[in-house]
Amino acid sequence: MKLLLHACCAPCSLECVEALAGEGIQPDLYWYNPNIHPYTEYRSRRDSLRAFAEAQALSLVMEDEYGLRPFIAAVEREGLQRCAFCYRLRLEKAAAFAAEKGYDAFTTTLLISPYQNHDRIREIGEELAACYAVSFFYRDFRPRFRQGQNQSRQAGYYMQKYCGCIYSEEERYRG
Repeated sequence: MKLLLHACCAPCSLECVEALAGEGIQPDLYWYNPNIHPYTEYRSRRDSLRAFAEAQALSLVMEDEYGLRPFIAAVEREGLQRCAFCYRLRLEKAAAFAAEKGYDAFTTTLLISPYQNHDRIREIGEELAACYAVSFFYRDFRPRFRQGQNQSRQAGYYMQKYCGCIYSEEERYRG
């Protein structure tokens, strides 16, 4: 199976890639995360993912678009639906790329996080799969989350403290 794995960071990618390897699948990684702010955070996650891909000899497609202003403007219109907007933004870009480049399916490392809304991610992924005529490959990677975090620390990959957007950063540090 030719699988495109939307990747938000090295720590989330590590165990997703390992789980997929257990199924005989070596995905290509896809970086598109204009939701990550500020720029120093964006750069740290991007560069850490690049190092992970190189260490694992994985193909990595970089859509290197730091999208602070467009993202903030769009999220302001979405209000309380910012996470669903963010899922759709990133997954739609991955689905379109997967369809254009002849992948069998696409998925996302968001599915490893116990902090994300799995039902909503799956729903959006399946909607986009229908729109782009490419399958959404669902796996619940959450049982591997802590192991991936521990392995990432041991490997020296950058470990983020919040989901990505400036709103989640505020929520994280406000308590």
